[in-house]
Amino acid sequence: MNIISAPILINILKMKRLKLMCFGLLLISNISFSQYNLKILITGLKNSTGLVMLQLFDEHEKVIGEQKARIAENNCLFSFLNLQNGKYAIRYYHDENMNGKMETNLVGKPTEGYGFSNNVTGKFGPPPFEKWLFEIKEDTKITLKPTY
Repeated sequence: MNIISAPILINILKMKRLKLMCFGLLLISNISFSQYNLKILITGLKNSTGLVMLQLFDEHEKVIGEQKARIAENNCLFSFLNLQNGKYAIRYYHDENMNGKMETNLVGKPTEGYGFSNNVTGKFGPPPFEKWLFEIKEDTKITLKPTY
């Protein structure tokens, strides 16, 4: 019959408790801090001239990322890495003349292509921000098409 001394038994129990705690913390960290990738494909650009300028917002209308990308065959691709679960929004425009700003006519209507997440449009100005919002719960790819 094996007899384990009290100090050895206490050390074994402490090690098991420590392993359980570490495992629990690992599970919690994976659930709470999951990070996902977002790919955005913009299709239907009227030409491949210039760049597409894009902003990514959090649900509080705070810009959390800005990118510009070249256009190939009237399409453009963006990637945002390591995003948390949550709601996000996008706005973008086709900067054909590469001057860093969206061109408008005399009454303020854009003369370059533009768009928002969920492909929402507005009648007299941009659509309400709430309509731009989409949720990320996993790696996500969305396709958007600009308005000209």
